[in-house]
Amino acid sequence: MTVREQAVTLRQVASLAGVSRQTVSNVLNAPERVDPDTLSKVRAAIETLGYQPSRTARSLATRKAGLVGYCLARQPGHSLFMDPFLHAMTEAIEASGRHLLVFTAAPGVDGLRTYADLVAQRAVDAFILSDTVDDDPRHPWLTDRRVPFASFGRTWPEQGDEPGPWVDVDGAGACAELVSKLAAAGHERIAFVGWPDPVGAGRDRERGWRGECQRLGLSNEDCVALPAPAGSMAGAALAAGELLDGRRPPTAILAASDLLAVGVLSEVHRRGVDTWVTGFDDSVLASTVEGGLTTVRQPTDQIATTLVGLIDEARADRGVLLAGEIVVRGSARLGG
Repeated sequence: MTVREQAVTLRQVASLAGVSRQTVSNVLNAPERVDPDTLSKVRAAIETLGYQPSRTARSLATRKAGLVGYCLARQPGHSLFMDPFLHAMTEAIEASGRHLLVFTAAPGVDGLRTYADLVAQRAVDAFILSDTVDDDPRHPWLTDRRVPFASFGRTWPEQGDEPGPWVDVDGAGACAELVSKLAAAGHERIAFVGWPDPVGAGRDRERGWRGECQRLGLSNEDCVALPAPAGSMAGAALAAGELLDGRRPPTAILAASDLLAVGVLSEVHRRGVDTWVTGFDDSVLASTVEGGLTTVRQPTDQIATTLVGLIDEARADRGVLLAGEIVVRGSARLGG
């Protein structure tokens, strides 16, 4: 190994900058303690020498791991939206000077043992949560222990406020807008296909659909909601078939997700009827079906950057509700 290939040391940076090693350490770990001229000089030396600080040494000095924990859901049929979300979140965390630690945990209360182990080992500085469920036990557990976290999705507690900072997409608002646009296009029989036993996000989307139907004066007989058995594509096709066999079949169907919407579309195409269909998420499925799927795009990058910002804030009670964007394709030819 040549001299140039050897790892640059803290002592070499200090020598080039004409400061002590402690000053270099402060520049790396507590730059607010260093005056601007010295800060600039040390950073120039670091760049000139190509110094790469040791993660282990830096963790010992700051008592921080430089890692943010994220639990990857184990359940089958994991949302197609979560893959691009994970990429966006990784980039947002790395832009903040940290890295993502991905792990798995058992669902529910049993999974808290994994979180407790990571906290005890100081393996991560904070957590980003997703795949939230009603009254999710992770949120109050982390809040009670003052462990920083931010949640993508709400826990919809029966009483009180959300137990910690969160970011969510306004599913009710987006579905209400879809109904409004469908009604403006002449539809009066607008159905909804959702998940069986939906968590809060699913109920929120159905609530937006139903609320706008009622606001427009559409009858309950013309606005029917059915669950897709097993929450699957095949189940959505069965639900669509039941709706289309009804006495007053819908001319438009909102689905709670793109996966369900594709199942609905398969039944619509099989029957050869002109029933408009919309989804939610703007996943990879939306652009692969024939004619494309009209859907709601979630602002993935904005969600990720907002989450990373929230874990650094002192306030633990902040919630951020973001708007979804309707993307029009062939399955529902909505106007502007």
